Amino acid sequence: MRLASSVTVPYAAYLRVYEPLGAFPEPERTHWVRYARRGKLPGAQDELRRSLADLLPTPPVPVPVHESGDAFIALQDGVLCVCPWRTRLRGWLALEELAERFPVPVLDAVLPPVVRRQAEADYERWQEHNPDARPWIKTATWQVPLRWFVLFADEEREYAKGEPGPPARPAPVLRYRTPMVQARRRVARALRTLKDAIEEGPLIDGLVEVGRWLEEFHPRSLVELDYGGLVHLVPEPHLADDHSAADTAEGLAALRDGDGARAGAAYERLTERWRAVRDRQYAN
Repeated sequence: MRLASSVTVPYAAYLRVYEPLGAFPEPERTHWVRYARRGKLPGAQDELRRSLADLLPTPPVPVPVHESGDAFIALQDGVLCVCPWRTRLRGWLALEELAERFPVPVLDAVLPPVVRRQAEADYERWQEHNPDARPWIKTATWQVPLRWFVLFADEEREYAKGEPGPPARPAPVLRYRTPMVQARRRVARALRTLKDAIEEGPLIDGLVEVGRWLEEFHPRSLVELDYGGLVHLVPEPHLADDHSAADTAEGLAALRDGDGARAGAAYERLTERWRAVRDRQYAN
């Protein structure tokens, strides 16, 4: 079953890495060269629709049977960069996260135990032949994790208003893009600041995990934070005023200066903004 292309699928945000063609071995490199020459390429909404379509059959298909040959394409200083979807790998990783987030009765209602066990067995067999595999895309629902904003500066923010009208009209766009070298540098500096100020905590742990993930990729990659489907959830005036990367940088600078009050004010702006977004998932 195929979902209609006009259907908008919220509410996920994405952290993506686009690697230069030279980072891919043959024959995959040639595949991406040919792929980039196509006319209209699928976008993030197309990827989500395909994933949701797999959940409609009975029993559902939580992980695609075959790996996707699609990718997101970007230019970095004139160099073609590729961000493979790798939906099969991400499906297995998402299943692991679901087991940590939801109680067993809820999981059983959504994905029967036999389906989950089969997916786990398939993943174990696949890992034996792909021990170093990692996703090029991280996904967050109903929020943008605050640690993601550490990677970017406010001047790298790209915002475009949507056009009024039917769902097929262009939606708002809010994203950040930065070279890999800048993202890694900001993570390292933020970790030094946080460890000096608070020593330990979930923010530090999450930032360490992001930093390790970035180290898996080519140093000339492009890193992107895309608000994705969240632009359909947040009122457009709020999107226009959303400078979360700037607030994050302000809070870290205040910590380095020993100004707890200024750091607290920046953190409060961030938490209030994203609490309001997360609370919408529980609204009728």
